[in-house]
Amino acid sequence: MPSIFISYKLLYSLELVPFIILAIIKQINILDKKRTYKNQERILVAADCIVFGFSKGVLKLLVFKRRIDPLAGKWSLIGSFVDERECVTDTARRVLLQFTGLEDIFLEELKTYSDVDRDSGARCISIAQYALIRIDDYDKGQVEKLGAKWFSFDELPKLVLDHNMMVLDALKELRLKARHQPLGFELLPKKFTIPQLQSLYEAIYQRKLDDRNFRKKLLSFNLLIKLEEKDRTTSKKGAFLYQFDYDKYKGLSASGFDFVL
Repeated sequence: MPSIFISYKLLYSLELVPFIILAIIKQINILDKKRTYKNQERILVAADCIVFGFSKGVLKLLVFKRRIDPLAGKWSLIGSFVDERECVTDTARRVLLQFTGLEDIFLEELKTYSDVDRDSGARCISIAQYALIRIDDYDKGQVEKLGAKWFSFDELPKLVLDHNMMVLDALKELRLKARHQPLGFELLPKKFTIPQLQSLYEAIYQRKLDDRNFRKKLLSFNLLIKLEEKDRTTSKKGAFLYQFDYDKYKGLSASGFDFVL
């Protein structure tokens, strides 16, 4: 009797094998479907631009009134969602062209902001970029038409989402860059005085620099070409105008230096 009982039990188990296999295959198919791109949760990617400009000794930031909910009408960095046919840099350059009319702009990636609750509108990851432009070069009519405005850092309003954090991070990065790479080509007019260049660095570091030490340190890099022209807007005697030696400027931008002020 025991042997007969075992045989029936074994036979019953064997009959269940096909059903068990089918159940396993079904579970595998469900897992495979979940693993595909199509079935993943949709997450938006944005490019937000911290746009620095410099005018009359003041470092400024370009912001605009946000157009979409949530927080429509509040001040925001300029930016856009990344189109499926664009890389993040292409998106940033598209936005900068739209707002400033400029194409050949200094642009570098800053940082990725991915906190889950950073944007109440949707799950959105922002890859921030910072740009440097000459304020005198941009299309003023275009900026006004799109509701954008330049603010000094003293007057900068509260921005939406985590954009104020992005601005602070970009300013830290700009200061670090100013120490190790030459700045000015992207922010100053093509012809400028040494005091104007010094005022740029003072605006970036937010402190007064010693005139004599700044000039001595700057000229030691042989980065500038002295012109015969003078800027007489601030005094009758005037100050000599300079321009960057482009080849040396690019060389120092690539190799770096230690510009401790």
